[in-house]
Amino acid sequence: MTATSVAVRAVKRDGSPRRPRKPWGNPWTYLLATILVAVCIGPVLYIIIGGFRSNAQITEDPSAFPAPWVLTNYVEVLGSADFWVAMGNSTISAVGTTAGAVVLGVMASYVIARYDFIGKGAMYSLFAAGLMFPVTVAITPLYLLVRNLGLVNNLAGIILPQIAFALPTTIIILVPFLRAIPKELEEAASIDGTGRLGFFWRMVVPLSLPGVVTVGILAFVTTWNAYMLPLFILNDSHLFTLPLGVQSFASQYSVDTARVLAYTSLSMVPALIFFSLFEKRIVGGLQGAVKG
Repeated sequence: MTATSVAVRAVKRDGSPRRPRKPWGNPWTYLLATILVAVCIGPVLYIIIGGFRSNAQITEDPSAFPAPWVLTNYVEVLGSADFWVAMGNSTISAVGTTAGAVVLGVMASYVIARYDFIGKGAMYSLFAAGLMFPVTVAITPLYLLVRNLGLVNNLAGIILPQIAFALPTTIIILVPFLRAIPKELEEAASIDGTGRLGFFWRMVVPLSLPGVVTVGILAFVTTWNAYMLPLFILNDSHLFTLPLGVQSFASQYSVDTARVLAYTSLSMVPALIFFSLFEKRIVGGLQGAVKG
């Protein structure tokens, strides 16, 4: 590019000089993004830091930093058996829901994406409509169904419904991935003697792995933070998940604000770490679903 062409491009059509663009972009965009990030992260940081304070410090100045930093609250919560019981129940619930949603979601998405049959569009629309059906709307009939199945006060009573509510998101994300797999691969695999089931496990699952990881992470984090369904299904304190454990702990130690903040921060830290580690995979998986 010559100096003349650069000079021409630096002049507007009306002859006035064109302002050079700032390399850092629009500062108002960064300001707005900073405000939104502060609004989202501020409460989380307040809870985590508040756990390092004493009740006297919180009463004297609720918004100040710890002076001095107190580790007793976190040590006592980590030494509590109830906390680890709730942690184990949440882990079982989240892992079971994630595994069920991923396995069933991949199978259903494969059929919808790769085969033509009567009612295919209606089935896909039904799963899409499930995105607009929150658990709070169905909580009463869902509780009656779980009670009739004899799954009240049973972790299976929350795992099975959570799988059902995770399937719409799973299928909506995975169908574009599976639909984008070239049919030539399936034809070549068929010529080599690979059946449909073999093609599914050897080709489809590895090629759709970004989408599988994405839906798995979303299902895990959503289940880990679930509160409404466990509240109705679980009445035994030995089966409480962490959200119910936080509620029970806050009721038991209502005057010990610092310890409640420590318990709350420890309850949400695993989900935050898990989400942060796989954040790029989530974004990549969603981009792949949109492109597909």
